[in-house]
Amino acid sequence: MDTPVSTTPLSPLATVAVVGLGTMGTGIAEVLLRAGRTVIGIDLHADAVHRAVAAVEASTARAVRKERLSEIDRAQALARFRTAVDLSAAADADLVIEVVPESYEVKHQVFRALDGIVRPDTILATGTNALSVTRLAADSARPERVLGMHFFNPAPAMKLVEVVSSVLTAPTAVAAVTDLAHDLGKEPVAVGDRPGFVADGLLFGYLNQAAAMYEAKYASREDIDAAMRLGCGLPMGPLALLDLIGIDTARTVLEAMYAESHDRLHAPTPVLKQLGAAGLTGRKAGRGFYTYEAPGSATVVEDALTPPAAAPPADGREIRSVGVAGSGTMASGIAEVFAKAGYQVVLAARSGEKAEAAKARIGTSLARSVAKGRMTAEAREDTLGRIAAAGSLDAFADVDLALEAVAEDLEVKQQLFAAFDKVCKPGAILATTTSSLPVVACARATSRPQDVIGMHFFNPAPAMKLVEIVRTVLTADDVHATVRDLTVRIRKHPVDCGDRAGFIVNALLFPYLNNAIKMVQEHYASLDDIDAAMKLGGGYPMGPFELLDVVGLDVSLAIEQVLHREFRDPGLAPAPLLEHLVAAGCLGRKTGRGFREYARR
Repeated sequence: MDTPVSTTPLSPLATVAVVGLGTMGTGIAEVLLRAGRTVIGIDLHADAVHRAVAAVEASTARAVRKERLSEIDRAQALARFRTAVDLSAAADADLVIEVVPESYEVKHQVFRALDGIVRPDTILATGTNALSVTRLAADSARPERVLGMHFFNPAPAMKLVEVVSSVLTAPTAVAAVTDLAHDLGKEPVAVGDRPGFVADGLLFGYLNQAAAMYEAKYASREDIDAAMRLGCGLPMGPLALLDLIGIDTARTVLEAMYAESHDRLHAPTPVLKQLGAAGLTGRKAGRGFYTYEAPGSATVVEDALTPPAAAPPADGREIRSVGVAGSGTMASGIAEVFAKAGYQVVLAARSGEKAEAAKARIGTSLARSVAKGRMTAEAREDTLGRIAAAGSLDAFADVDLALEAVAEDLEVKQQLFAAFDKVCKPGAILATTTSSLPVVACARATSRPQDVIGMHFFNPAPAMKLVEIVRTVLTADDVHATVRDLTVRIRKHPVDCGDRAGFIVNALLFPYLNNAIKMVQEHYASLDDIDAAMKLGGGYPMGPFELLDVVGLDVSLAIEQVLHREFRDPGLAPAPLLEHLVAAGCLGRKTGRGFREYARR
């Protein structure tokens, strides 16, 4: 028999019970208190209740010191915070939000108990980020009043709340919770019932791949985290974020996602199980991928895996002059970086006119820096004076480092490296800025593969701090040491990685972007909701579709194809929607249309 859907108007949700007073539950309680709600904090463990009260008191005191909250408002909020160690305290609640461990058994026990305690019109919300809301609702006596209300950690700071309805949920319940989210100063996004919903559905695949990259010893934890912070502008690196979320929680979410999708990207990498089994669950345990000052602390301390402070290479090569081949934005940006750092630069293009145009672009860029007070007019002239424009690679005869920044085409790059081999002096380092092609293939085009290395700058090169240093199996030790030292000297942050498709950043970024496209393709969520979810729930500077349109859909497709060919993982196959848009000439902002339309300039 179908369950009747109630149309009775709901209460304004003035009194809210929060069941489970861990970090997330305590954060939700604080958000509700500061928005004027009466909160009943419930946890079966008295020590958890005491910690929650202390945490709310400390957090609101900080808010007063920072003048974000008045003393009167703080006193009133604390007066509205009632606590208990028994679910019967929820009897007067208009809304109950459970934030207990991610286990169907545990959550079912809570919901069954609440069925016999709360009023018939009380809404029951689960804070799950991995389990099926429909399954939890079906086991309740009033499934039409059950939905998901997924906050993000830390709840007081993160703006997103995913409102998850099942096929059983009454529209009035969804509307009431959505209105509450607005009252709390949050941005509610309506999503369907699928493991991970939107934000975590995209986020956890990326986190899992980062853990697998670390487990394979492809790159250090520090380099993986620095690459994603500096290369993508993320607020936190993936391994540090896993420690914050909880490694056991992350594994539970991934298990639920994999059970539905069978996508290898969501199959929990073994290191998560190993760390969890050892009790190394992240910040809450004091140790996970990193070691912390104490359980619950955010302060990272040195451990056996902390790399020693970098020292200048003992037997490195001397770099005084640099040749940059190319005339595009990346080439001129890299030339500007080296010239600003005091190096003599030869900027070579296919013609003298193209080289002069590229140098003129640098002059314009430097003029903007002068106008903004970032450099003096004299420094601008000195920087430009260190750049010589040339219409031939013959000008690279005396450079100590020759670096190409031309089209992402292997045949073009190999021809250029063959030319470097003929022109450059013995001992010169030969570098490629490729973002997706094999560096060793460029090295094999020369008679000195030991001198070849990858230096992947990010666009715009003058502003972006990251450089991925890509060492092949043939690269000499002194070449690698010299380039790392040089990267620091030009005020960039070097991260080491192997010669594998995507290196660090693109190997983690583009599967995430591809999965976002699949969500839209499957009509699971809209472009706007997905972009909002990742900006508000993940703290990303841009949503995936904003970023795809900026990067260029053709560039994104090419990188995704390279990743798919290299790893042969079906989950990395480019989304058909991406292929169709590229075939139609919708390449993003540069063509005026990609996933969105843009006004033509």
